[in-house]
Amino acid sequence: MTFNMKTIKIILLYILVAFYLFMGSMHFINPNQYFAMMPSWLPSPTLLIYLSGVVEIALAVLLIPVKTRPYSAKIIIVMLLVFFFAIHIPQSIDYYQIDHPDFVASMIRLPVQFLFIAWAWLFTKKSS
Repeated sequence: MTFNMKTIKIILLYILVAFYLFMGSMHFINPNQYFAMMPSWLPSPTLLIYLSGVVEIALAVLLIPVKTRPYSAKIIIVMLLVFFFAIHIPQSIDYYQIDHPDFVASMIRLPVQFLFIAWAWLFTKKSS
């Protein structure tokens, strides 16, 4: 069975949609896992965790229609960049300073964010 690039891109799109639906849902199913990531300087952590879950689910849904796909993909990229600088880097620094057992996992998460950015970038063009 051979796949052309269009088929591969459609498969990648729906995997991305499923991923963001799942991750957004996890904000409601297991919000406690997000409290450890929440910077202490942000107000109302519970509200922000639920709100970010709603945003992830909405962006996943907005990836499906061709008309909204590029906008959703661009917002996902911005969201990932904000999370990278506001959450992931500070968390890794904190984990390093306190010799947290999840330090290595937090360091692995950093470059993975760029893979997600590249993945979303595939869908930023109107024709995707």
